[in-house]
Amino acid sequence: MTSTLLVFLGAGIGGALRHGVNIASVKWLGMAFPYGTMTINIVGSGVMGLVAGWFAFRAGEGASQELRLFLATGILGGFTTFSAFSLDAVLLWERGEVGQAAFYVLGSVALSLAALVGGLATVRGLS
Repeated sequence: MTSTLLVFLGAGIGGALRHGVNIASVKWLGMAFPYGTMTINIVGSGVMGLVAGWFAFRAGEGASQELRLFLATGILGGFTTFSAFSLDAVLLWERGEVGQAAFYVLGSVALSLAALVGGLATVRGLS
């Protein structure tokens, strides 16, 4: 139960940060291009690299699972799941599983776009 609460609280923080970046990007750059989402994905992936690297190389056994859940799954998951996608893809690549990494990246992007188009088509068909 504690782990679920930590993820819940972290996700709330991450979601609020995401909302703030989206508002700021529209205010500063307009709505012609999804600058907010692009910024969120890039920043979230960079922060995930810092967090994952810190846990792996600096914190060692000193970092609790609760802290990992709060930061990586909670805050970064609420901010952007693209950071988790990026980490998974790089970990596959670093393990030498290049084919699986490529399949994961291409499959995730292509099938996610196809699922969105399918969802839109379904709702449009019901209208």
